[in-house]
Amino acid sequence: MPVAKGYRGETIHDQLGETFYDRVAAAQFPHLTLRFRNQRYANRIGLDDLTDTEWQAHFGAFAPLPDTFAQPLALRYHGHQFGVYNPDLGDGRGFLFAQLRDLENDRLLDLGTKGSGQTPWSRAGDGSLTLKGGVREILATEMLEALGVETSKTLSLFETGENLVRYDEPSPTRAGVLVRLSHSHIRIGTFQRLAFHDETDAINRLVAHAIRYYFPDLASKEHPVEALFQATVHHVARMGAQYFAAGFVHGVLNTDNVTLLGESFDYGPWRFLPTYQPQFTAAYFDETGRYAFGRQPEALLWALARFAETLLPLTSHAALKNALEQFLPSFKRHLSQRTLALLGLTASAAQAQKAQETVSALYLAMRQTQIPFAQCLFDLLGGGIETRLAKQSHAVLYQTDSFKEVIKQLQDFSLHPAYALAKEHAYFQQDSATDLLIEKVEALWAPIAQDDDWTDLNQFIAAIRHKGEAYAPLLATAAIETRDDLT
Repeated sequence: MPVAKGYRGETIHDQLGETFYDRVAAAQFPHLTLRFRNQRYANRIGLDDLTDTEWQAHFGAFAPLPDTFAQPLALRYHGHQFGVYNPDLGDGRGFLFAQLRDLENDRLLDLGTKGSGQTPWSRAGDGSLTLKGGVREILATEMLEALGVETSKTLSLFETGENLVRYDEPSPTRAGVLVRLSHSHIRIGTFQRLAFHDETDAINRLVAHAIRYYFPDLASKEHPVEALFQATVHHVARMGAQYFAAGFVHGVLNTDNVTLLGESFDYGPWRFLPTYQPQFTAAYFDETGRYAFGRQPEALLWALARFAETLLPLTSHAALKNALEQFLPSFKRHLSQRTLALLGLTASAAQAQKAQETVSALYLAMRQTQIPFAQCLFDLLGGGIETRLAKQSHAVLYQTDSFKEVIKQLQDFSLHPAYALAKEHAYFQQDSATDLLIEKVEALWAPIAQDDDWTDLNQFIAAIRHKGEAYAPLLATAAIETRDDLT
């Protein structure tokens, strides 16, 4: 098969040993039809020259890629689901198919699947994914990437020719198999499983593995366990802040869905906010609002506390407690940096406290006026200069006392170095923001369900990427500041 120069397959997770996974085989599907191929990321892993037939062989039939796993690995983990511990979890409809290097930065990438068949951890499940679920994951990952959120990337989606029975959508429904790229699938739940079985030696081994391959800057630290936990706290706080600034509700922030790298993944009942509503939930089964938009930081902190419990045999309670206490300050710092970047602004070190206060006032004004969430950040690019606001669809709401004060405060910050470039992008010449509310998701699915017409979806993915191009120069600096903060 053709691979690009520099292509590097890896078997790094294999080194942990079989207490961490089960070797499995992929399901054999009746018929495979390619529905999505992410050529941008195929290029980054050296697989852009694959023919459609070769692509199907590897990402539909799961023939091994060169120099990586001969057989997929269904990962073992436990986790708290909506606060209740479940010792029967694990990869039940997916597996780790391969590990490769990113040709741009040499970072390790996992190729994980969803809907690839039953494993020892499927419990009563069929190991399958609905095609609509695959489409929803494409949309979530594309929009989050456009907004600069650290997220998995959808690499491939095939329709499998199966009909599935589901109780939360009309059945029978079409099936698909998805491949995603993530930087790691080491979860808090991975550690929880080892702690549950009192496998302290394995926890030590996993800590050393994580530092070696994912946190190499920590290798020289005097107390590596504490350093790993502290880094995880900051990464997860960053993820929570990125969710908040994007107006995103993951829906299922169980401990098996939180990784050490704080990279968002596994999109089931997600939603983007229509307006600022702290109580807004994504999952119809989240009856208590445990994972509502405004409670996501609390949920992530709770998950980190569960991670801390697994490390107690290896370090002191005081050290873990001190690291946990950094979560909220880190979250606030990342949120102010990210929000200002989306507005084309930047704060000096001396303005850090003022930035946090102004960003809090902005979200309060959004809540009071119930202005559309994505539209507000679009309107306020450049700090809400009067000439720009006059053109926008909700100009009258910016005349309220709360917004007047916020806009006045925004003028105290400097324009982002990339603002002049960003504001000229065609995206910011539009009258309205490109958003992704549930009504849009359903509208994009309808022609696929009715007529097998993928035109609207493909055009909207292009529109999301157009938005991402506009924000990229603004968010690049925020990403650098974030990495500096983490190290």
